[in-house]
Amino acid sequence: MNKPAPDWHAAASALRIDGRAFIGGQRVATASGETFAKTSPIDGRMLGDIARGRNEDVDTAVASARAAFADARWAGKAPAARKKVLQRFAEKILAARDELALLETLDMGKPIQYSLAVDVGATARTIAWYAEAVDKIYDEIAPTAASALALITREPMGVIGVVVPWNYPMIMAAWKLGPALAAGNSVVLKPSEKSPLTALRLAELAIEAGLPEGVFNVVPGYGHEAGEALALHMDVDAIGFTGSTRVGRKMLEYAGRSNLKRVYNELGGKSAFVVFDDFAHVERAAKTVAGSMFFNQGESCNAPSRVLVHEKVADRFLEVIAAEAPKYAPGDPLSGHAEMGALVDETQMKTVLGYIEAGNSEGAKLVTGGQRARAETGGFYVQPTVFERVRNDMKIAREEIFGPVMSVIRFANEAEAIALANDSSYGLQASVWSDNVNRAHRVARALRAGTVHVNQYDEDDITVPFGGYKQSGNGRDKSLHAFDKYTELKTTWLRIDAA
Repeated sequence: MNKPAPDWHAAASALRIDGRAFIGGQRVATASGETFAKTSPIDGRMLGDIARGRNEDVDTAVASARAAFADARWAGKAPAARKKVLQRFAEKILAARDELALLETLDMGKPIQYSLAVDVGATARTIAWYAEAVDKIYDEIAPTAASALALITREPMGVIGVVVPWNYPMIMAAWKLGPALAAGNSVVLKPSEKSPLTALRLAELAIEAGLPEGVFNVVPGYGHEAGEALALHMDVDAIGFTGSTRVGRKMLEYAGRSNLKRVYNELGGKSAFVVFDDFAHVERAAKTVAGSMFFNQGESCNAPSRVLVHEKVADRFLEVIAAEAPKYAPGDPLSGHAEMGALVDETQMKTVLGYIEAGNSEGAKLVTGGQRARAETGGFYVQPTVFERVRNDMKIAREEIFGPVMSVIRFANEAEAIALANDSSYGLQASVWSDNVNRAHRVARALRAGTVHVNQYDEDDITVPFGGYKQSGNGRDKSLHAFDKYTELKTTWLRIDAA
């Protein structure tokens, strides 16, 4: 018998939110007692008062994490033992799926069915995957003379500062927590002030699963206060950051001003979706890009926001896009069937609307959308928007909008398509659509992007690395490669005397 669908509105009304920080294995108020009010973007309702962490709170959290690392209460456990704890953590996440999904939707506005099916599931799978991986990574022995033995071993770095954005709060946290914790590090997580709720709950679940106190701490607060304090801290060994390129630059600056800590930035994107005239199924390409662009309200770093279409098929492509886009009209995120939800806050909504105005003023042709939606709800919604006749030098084609705005650019030949696609300060993701296998490989190799899809988009798996070229960042999240960010390599030489 199928379980009845939850009444998400009733569940939201009954929810009681604890906004205190999580340090040393327990909920705590900030040293100053300061808080900030958190409202929901879906309708403006008050969610609760959230701890406003500052330098002193970051100091306390880092000290807790350092003490946990120093006494080896976690790092000293055998990999198989850490594995069991993280497996239980993943199970706890799944057991709390309804609560976590509701917190995510209320916090940042995405439809509840996607919070439930995508975000919670991906978070649990990430933690479970790194749990399984950690006791299957082997160290090395270098080739030496018989008189010596050279061991090359991986060791945890120590205290990792993690700063994550508001578009996929749980998933982005898990991408960093999974390898960092599995490797034996301690973590201090600073979630976005726009979406702190699931991070705080994840920390509680980790303790329930058996993670020792002090190993995973969460300090909510503003970026210029708690985030900056964490990045400047002299006792933090590395920063794993996901967010804007502007703040990513600051993270590198903070490292230079402090202890030269490692900084791993996963930053913005302006991903090119390239459709050639030799691809026979233009409708499929158009429907795919609509679904990928408008998913999560367009608030995705890898959203295919620059759509490059061969001039011979552009008109047909645009006909399909114009018909598809309204299907993603924003709806009630708690209804269980809305395809698109609310933008994260009023500031982001105004930013997106400002880009739409820029597109109009620079001469792009508005195909559909372009307006605020559902204003009567008190929430922050924008219609799915498509521009055509866009030039690659226009603001909407060059800057990351982080909203449901698609720019369609026409091209005449393969060389022009490659040049346009690569003419960006970003290089996170791209897609090539062609029935010519030689062209598909040729163009995929020519594109300067961390991930290139061929005749599809958004195929994804935890087993492959994620990250970008150029100003889309450095280092890679996901896959075994992520362990490189949170471990040190040590070489140990041993002399072996002859008998």
